[in-house]
Amino acid sequence: MSYEAVWMDRDPSKLNKFEFYKMEKDGLDIIRDIVEKYSKEGFASIPQEDFNLFKWAGVYQQKPNNGHFMMRVRIPGGILTSVQARELAAIGRDYGRDLIDVTTRQAIQYHWLEIEHMPDIFNRLEAVGMSAFEACGDCPRTIVGNPLAGIDPNELFDTTPWLNQLEEFFLGNRDFSNLPRKYKMSISTNIYNSAHAEIQCLAFTPASKVIDGVEVLGFHVMVGGGLSAKPHLARQLDMFVKPEDMLKVAIGVTTLFRDHGYREKRHYARLKYLVAEWGIEKFQEMLVELIGPMPSLGDDRTVGWNAAYFDGVHPQNTPGLNYVGLNVPVGRTNSAEFDQLADLADKYGDGSIRTTVSQNLMLSGVSDDKIEALLQEPVLQRLTPNPNLFMSRTVSCTGNEFCNLAIVETKEYARRVAAYLDEHVKLDEPVRIHFIGCPNSCGQKHIADIGLQGSLIKTPDGMVDAYDIAVGGTLGPGAKFNTALKGRVRGDNVNNVLEQIINFYKDTRLVGESFHQFVERVGIESMQAKLTEILAVAA
Repeated sequence: MSYEAVWMDRDPSKLNKFEFYKMEKDGLDIIRDIVEKYSKEGFASIPQEDFNLFKWAGVYQQKPNNGHFMMRVRIPGGILTSVQARELAAIGRDYGRDLIDVTTRQAIQYHWLEIEHMPDIFNRLEAVGMSAFEACGDCPRTIVGNPLAGIDPNELFDTTPWLNQLEEFFLGNRDFSNLPRKYKMSISTNIYNSAHAEIQCLAFTPASKVIDGVEVLGFHVMVGGGLSAKPHLARQLDMFVKPEDMLKVAIGVTTLFRDHGYREKRHYARLKYLVAEWGIEKFQEMLVELIGPMPSLGDDRTVGWNAAYFDGVHPQNTPGLNYVGLNVPVGRTNSAEFDQLADLADKYGDGSIRTTVSQNLMLSGVSDDKIEALLQEPVLQRLTPNPNLFMSRTVSCTGNEFCNLAIVETKEYARRVAAYLDEHVKLDEPVRIHFIGCPNSCGQKHIADIGLQGSLIKTPDGMVDAYDIAVGGTLGPGAKFNTALKGRVRGDNVNNVLEQIINFYKDTRLVGESFHQFVERVGIESMQAKLTEILAVAA
């Protein structure tokens, strides 16, 4: 490594034990061990201390830790070629029991993999220009971007080359493979915040500034966002960044995190805690010391938040071409559907499939004269561009079906709840509902209109699944995390509770009022009173 591990010189006695292990063995070293040793000697040969390093290969143990793994594959910016999609489908078919999940970081996730499969999977991904490496771990993870980059009528400019520059610099770079904790970046100039800037460690957002009498398009910078048990909204630096300076800024922010981030306690090691303790002014001062002076803020060009939903047929920035947003119910698809979408991308579109942070997919480059035929394709009956309202806005983490951290099952449960609401509640305004199985919030509960976090409740018959409910989250201008309500809801009562909460909104909202705006107007006290009333009747 070409950097000095300055944190080892401060007071090593305060560091968590994993920091010492990472100094002995860089996370990236596990890839060679998997290929050359563990895949040949089998699951039983893997020492317990190395399982944490498997994350640098994009791999986690799958519950119940008896030999199966889950893997995330990076899709920087969410843009896949049909060739890549077919290979992903083939890998899922060969090794993952056909299951493919789309994640909230535009990646795809496999399950049921075995250690013996890893070398072939790594090689096949590399052959089509893809990688699972550093999709997890204490390193720069999958870089989120505008899934419509290059074709978006609502972007300032195409960020694809700049996102690729970030990906090429950080992926596999041992100067930044030992960070205090996970590190998440985004880059987008979509004016509707399609990359969820406020919940990233580092986000580049659309901006412009008049410099020497000429309007320059570029970025503003946000730092220190993140979810989990203690969510933080990212803070904006007083800085305008030209595209050619973007990498310099990213290196500077990441260096500050590497050298000054907290390594004493794993649960207090994200960049958000450093930014919160230093304050945004000190963070900027330290950054400028590293990278030199930067222009001050220009004009923010973010005008709203679409929550990265694109269902339906929409015109691209080239007349006569369209993209088609497809709903993937709770982000779960399969190899057969991926194969079929790859065929449709070639037959009707520009040969690409695009993933979103809302766990959905898009086809792009479809000419006007091919739209009708595309919409008749059988695979679009389930992956429909015209989904039912609640199914279209429901997000879920992996849940305890596969995840060791989750308390409850979420994927299938969330799908059933959405189906119930679509059958029983008639509404003309989307309500975003997110399910998470543990406090880590991979399903991004905090930004939902209604967020549900899995828990357990004691009953005369023993412990049963339950959920804590939070309401009123949003991102973009006026970003705000939702607020938890008191009163744990049994899993078998969630349908009823959500139906009544949503009907309370439906019956008392103002014209054109979103769920978030409704919560802001009536207040958390009214929402709490409503939930208390519902639970009292149910009891």
